[in-house]
Amino acid sequence: MGAGETGSVYKVRRAAHPIKACVTVPGSKSVTNRALFMAAIACGHSVLEGALFSDDSKHFIGSLEALGYNVAVDEVDKKVEIDGLGGKIPNRTGTIDVGSAGTAARFLTAMLALSDGGYTINATPQMQARPMDSLFEALTELGAEFEYLGERGHLPVKVRGRGCHGVPDKNCSPDNAQNTALVDTGTGNVGDKPAVVHIDISRSTQFLSALMMAGVLIPEGLDIKITSEKTDGAYIRITSAMMKAFGCNVEYDGHDYHVGAGQRYNPGKYYIEPDISAACYFWAAAAVTGGSVTVRESRYGMMQGDMKFLDVLKKMGCTVNQTGEGIQVDAPDGGILKPVDVDMNDFSDQSMTLAAIAPFAQGTTRIHNVGHIRLQESDRIEAVLTNLRAMNIECGTFTEDGKEGIYICHGIPQPAHIKTFDDHRMAMAFAVTGLAADGIVIENPMCCRKTFENFFDVLEAVLSKN
Repeated sequence: MGAGETGSVYKVRRAAHPIKACVTVPGSKSVTNRALFMAAIACGHSVLEGALFSDDSKHFIGSLEALGYNVAVDEVDKKVEIDGLGGKIPNRTGTIDVGSAGTAARFLTAMLALSDGGYTINATPQMQARPMDSLFEALTELGAEFEYLGERGHLPVKVRGRGCHGVPDKNCSPDNAQNTALVDTGTGNVGDKPAVVHIDISRSTQFLSALMMAGVLIPEGLDIKITSEKTDGAYIRITSAMMKAFGCNVEYDGHDYHVGAGQRYNPGKYYIEPDISAACYFWAAAAVTGGSVTVRESRYGMMQGDMKFLDVLKKMGCTVNQTGEGIQVDAPDGGILKPVDVDMNDFSDQSMTLAAIAPFAQGTTRIHNVGHIRLQESDRIEAVLTNLRAMNIECGTFTEDGKEGIYICHGIPQPAHIKTFDDHRMAMAFAVTGLAADGIVIENPMCCRKTFENFFDVLEAVLSKN
């Protein structure tokens, strides 16, 4: 970090002028980690261009390396090369550490549970606090076995893959470090009836994405029956689109999903989109400072759900245009932002960004259907309310049709220390507030390394040019 850093805090500089900038953001975390998964179980050599190198993606890469995969990393050129083995995991026993990465935790748990080996999965206390019981139950239904090393339904665990059935126990013990000859995974064959699994995705769609992506490891295919009211979502659609790009299809009938039999991911070159979640902080910065920001290489048609935040900014009065360099957001004429009333269930990562800029809108903003964010990196509803109240902004929760939301009233943010709760999105979202208010100080700012390691350096560079 640069000029705004003081020890373990970052003092946000209020923008002296409307921010006008063209910024580069890193590759998408969601796309990077899905691509890493698919490339690892493809059959052959893959090159991932535009990859994100953050704490989350580094834990994913480190876990693949711990499993014996050949992974070559070039952080300068933002490139990862992986030699996939067609669904085989090189080491049939071992230990991985997924850190605080939810995608690594969910996706790799599914991969290992459908393998023919035995493994231990470790995680940080933050990730250990996030419940995974729905996924564990689904994978147990498919034949995997779990031993909980802490709280039931949470990491860390030992997992014995479904492919261990009929294989001597010594070969599937996580405590046996010896690698053995690779055997076919799964318990069925192409032509058999597909395996069936049931999953509740009300708390996280990552559970479904994990089953979809790992489903190709089951030779007879996989029918995924959804037991929750929610059956679809933006990140699920990303998973489906990427599986298709890697050569595998998933059928969705409006309620349930089917992964066809006998499919394999194709190796090759794959380009990773810029992280639209990261882009939103800079577009929001344009909105609150009366400026104009373009994010390089962003474009309409990108598959990330947070693209919907651009529609929110339009409703607030901003102008959004596609330019040759990328999508450009201009603040409203006169700088007056309108309040909005919006369901953000499908792009809830931006509920914090909207909450952070909502005090500048001339009225009350209502964010609907985001109760599930209480179970993410932090209790994000409580964290948002804590920080808004610290700035003397009137806010609270409401329930509509049994679904929890947040309201934020117009007000002038007062100087405050922002508690990040070790949540990267809290740090970055409330830094935007500080661009249009005095005395905003971000505690533990480097928790942003989870997805955007140099966020505050980029922010400083933008401020230095305005």
